[in-house]
Formats: sequence, structure tokens, C-alpha cells
Amino acid sequence: RSGRQTSSNCHNMIRSIDYEVKTPPSDAVSALEFSPAPGNFLCAASWDQTARIWQVEMNGMTTPRCYCKLNSPVLDISWSDDGFKVYLCTSGHEVHQWDLQSNQLTQIGSHEAGVRSCHWIKSPHYACLMTGSWDKTVKFWDARSPLPMLRMNLPDRCYASDVLYPVAAVVCASNSIVTFTLDRIPTDYRCTESTLKQQMRCISLFRDNATALPAGFVVGGIEGRTVVHYLNNAKETLTFDSHYSKCSLGFKNIYAVNDVKHHPVHNTLVTAGSDGIYVFWDIQSRNKLLVSATKDQPLTKCCFNADGNIFAYALGYDWARGHEYYDANKKPQILLHPCFDEMKPK
Repeated sequence: RSGRQTSSNCHNMIRSIDYEVKTPPSDAVSALEFSPAPGNFLCAASWDQTARIWQVEMNGMTTPRCYCKLNSPVLDISWSDDGFKVYLCTSGHEVHQWDLQSNQLTQIGSHEAGVRSCHWIKSPHYACLMTGSWDKTVKFWDARSPLPMLRMNLPDRCYASDVLYPVAAVVCASNSIVTFTLDRIPTDYRCTESTLKQQMRCISLFRDNATALPAGFVVGGIEGRTVVHYLNNAKETLTFDSHYSKCSLGFKNIYAVNDVKHHPVHNTLVTAGSDGIYVFWDIQSRNKLLVSATKDQPLTKCCFNADGNIFAYALGYDWARGHEYYDANKKPQILLHPCFDEMKPK
């Protein structure tokens, strides 16, 4: 059973050490998510067609708990609100429910192309799974029915999405972001054009510190920049260079922003880059809180646990530099970093 258990107090983790997760996937991590409180379980999906779950202890040690193998690469994962199920979507057009108590995998839906993202939604009025696909649709699923509850068309293929109830946001291939409300029936809210000129890769919604309601979202892309958009003012944006290095003659080496996440307590931001670096940001004061040491591989995904004590990040080749730079001797890794104090605004 890998669901509800007592959460570990990871303030006690030694701050100078990053802990390596045991038995990582054999290929790059495509999705990484901690379970909801009070559990402290980490789920990772990979291009090797697997999903794995570890229990994370207060001393940084990890114990493998569950494993499943699918027929195609798993592109995204989402925990149910009770922590007893994980939802998986694949490049093979399929949506699956993984029951962790029985270790049973059940297909609950499909799209006409690869399914890029999935998010479990728990509202006062309904519970469902939202999936976004390369078939240019978003679908909402009741796991008990093979047909979607609702289907919404997108302007282009889904590249990433996020849910912060009662708002959902979907990044599309046309460099547009579609946001909609989830209060009763999901309804179209707004289509926003990103100021990023190149492909977007990731998105994270954030709350207003005063009201705790969704206030905006952050997107990152392959041009090494990150943009903050605000829901109540579509024209107001904040753009900053997040992953680059200076070189001779005033030029820059640009690295993709592969993931962005907000801290669940402090509402501060992390960006994870193809340069092998993660950066903690206080967006309100426009300051960097921490820049990590450079790792020997790109960061492909990252996440925080429910209490905000642990930052998990995955290292693996993201193919940004082509097949000629692939090194089979560098194996994928997942690491845990104590982060609560480092993520506090200053």
C-alpha cells in the first residue's frame, strides 16, 4: 500500500547534501510528482515506458514501493487527491489509472494522438481527470466511464498544462496559452499569446499571496527565458533570462527551461534548465534566491513535496544538442534537496 501515511518532517535532512533516489528509470524522466499530504511518496515516469514510486524518509533515504510497465513512453502523471491512485498518460494515445492498493493498471480513456499532460481535479461539485493531447483537444474523464465527460478544442497541440483550482491552463504549440475556469462546468476563459518567440515547454500556475486565489502563471521555453503572466491583466507580463551563459564577443549560450514549479508554502519559483542548473526565484522582488551547482546532465523535471521541505529533480539527456552529444555512460538520476529555508522570500 503506497497511499496515505504519516508525512516525514524533512526539515531534519542535512542541508548540504542532495540524496540520490534508489533504482531510477533507465531513460530520462518525463514526469515527477510527490503524493498529496500526508503521504511522502515520489512518483516518476520515464521514456523507458515505466512509472515508479518511492517512499521518502526524513533522513533522505528512499524505498522503492511500486512499479508498472506500459506499452509506450509515459509523458505525464497525476496523483488522486487521496493518494491511492496515480493517473498516467502516454505517447500511445492512452490514459490509465494505476490503483496502488491492488497494483492494477486500467485504461480509462484515449485520444487520437499522444497524450501530453494529465491533472486530477477535485472540486466541491465533481472529481475528474483532465488530459491534454497532441490531437488539439482537452478531455475530462470520470474514471468509471470510457467516454469523456467533456471535450474542449485547443488552437494547437498541447505541450504542457497545469491546474490550480479553480483555474486550468494549457500551453499550445502555437505559443498560445488557454486558461479556463473549473468551478462547475469547465468553461473557456481566455486565450493568451505568449511573449516567448520559440517553443514553450512548461507552465506553473501561482496564487495571490493575499487572497490565495490563482493570480497568474509562469511559462518557460527553449529560448532560456521565463515569462510571468497575470490572469487579471493579460497585458502585464514579466520576462527574465533564466538559463544562459555568457561567451565571447557578447554572445550567449541559451539553454531550454525544461520545468517550472511554485513552492507550495512560500509561493516562490524554481526553474530547471537544460544547462544542468536549477534556480530558486522570488518573483515579487525579482531576485534569485539560489543558483545550484552545475550538474553533468540537463534537468528534465522537478517538483516539491506537499510540505515544501523537499525539492526533487531529475537528471537525464533531453536531446537538446542532438544525438551526437548523447553519452550512454551518463545514467538518469533523481535527487532530493532540502529546500524549505532556501525558498523563503528575502
